[in-house]
Amino acid sequence: MKFFKMMGTAIGLALIPTIASAATPKFDSGDTAWMLTSSALVLMMTVPGLALFYGGMVRKKNVLATLAQSFGATCIVTVLWMLIGYSLAFTTNTNSAANQFIGGFDQFLLGKMGVNAVNPLAATIPESVYMFFQMTFAIITPALIAGSLADRMKFSAFMWFMSLWLLLVYCPIAHWVWGGGWLGAMGALDFAGGTVVHLNAGTAALVTCLMLGKRIGLGSESMAPHNLVLSVIGASLLWVGWFGFNAGSAVTAGAMAGMAAAATQIATAAAAIAWTAAEWIIAKKPSVLGMVSGAVAGLVAITPASGYVDPAGALLIGLAAGSVCYISAVWVKRLIGYDDALDAWGVHGVGGALGAILTGVFASNAINPGAKGWLHDGNFHQMLLQFYDVAATFVYCAIVTFLILKVLDLTVGLRVSRDVEIEGLDFNLHGETVHG
Repeated sequence: MKFFKMMGTAIGLALIPTIASAATPKFDSGDTAWMLTSSALVLMMTVPGLALFYGGMVRKKNVLATLAQSFGATCIVTVLWMLIGYSLAFTTNTNSAANQFIGGFDQFLLGKMGVNAVNPLAATIPESVYMFFQMTFAIITPALIAGSLADRMKFSAFMWFMSLWLLLVYCPIAHWVWGGGWLGAMGALDFAGGTVVHLNAGTAALVTCLMLGKRIGLGSESMAPHNLVLSVIGASLLWVGWFGFNAGSAVTAGAMAGMAAAATQIATAAAAIAWTAAEWIIAKKPSVLGMVSGAVAGLVAITPASGYVDPAGALLIGLAAGSVCYISAVWVKRLIGYDDALDAWGVHGVGGALGAILTGVFASNAINPGAKGWLHDGNFHQMLLQFYDVAATFVYCAIVTFLILKVLDLTVGLRVSRDVEIEGLDFNLHGETVHG
């Protein structure tokens, strides 16, 4: 009897590694490597990409303040995403009714994220990698809003705004579309953030510039970019980083990522050509700023569609984005008279909405099973779902953004003083200038 007990104990001990091994998820090393790379590419889009793109377009006296906004947003959003943002956007709320609108608190402080933790939304990679990838999206989205408030917002107000907007606007809408919420369940298609990122940020940008008012001297003094070389470098980094943004949203290193990358490249080039052609015809000269702005418009518009459309669809989306965003950013803004300093609404808001709607037109079941659009699959209902997605994002974002800004205006104040704005934000807010 003693012999059999010893044998049983030995067999049990021998089985422990096997049982533990069976309980350990088998992650795909290729997917994991690609998602780590994609995360780094998307992070590069904010710093240095967006920082340089926006920094080159402002006047010299405000360039450091503009760079500080992108860098500051990166820091504060990283910490908040770790504390509670990821949990609100991408975990399940135990109250099933509330889960349609917001996630839960399971990953507060990422307390349950062990080395082998898995999020069901990305089963082939560690949850830490998925959390990091989504963090980079959460970073660039509020940072995009900075384009509308350039030259005139307090840095303290900006940092409070980034914090509150992330938790009260970005996290709920990300959950609605990607985290198990009502828009995703309804069938709205947003592969990489046409509404969650771009329309969301663009709408907030529009509300912000309207509440701040126009820059002092607008229309009577030059507001020309101080260094377009920086903007071209920034736009180029955005273009390269966007492959992590769109192709990375496949969350695998497979065929869907490849098609998303191809669609991204085609649409971006087409939009740059369309914007340049429109400007050449109307303004008689093709500007470098127009060329890079057109490229960014194409990147924005293909974002929701990149994993759902074929190359021909990507081409048409790009051509539409370059033309429509040029009209919005140049002519509509001039006609209405609002001061969206760096065209965050005209490019990201309009481009994101356009891309989301055109996703319903060009999505193809042959490219992504289950994504049935109007043109290829005769599914006009998908168009209606895309309109619902756009409308819900715009209305919710506009209302909550207004309320956040109103509270901040009544407490810390939104806008710098007239003297600070005239002298420049770099020295007055940060005690530095580009000359040292």
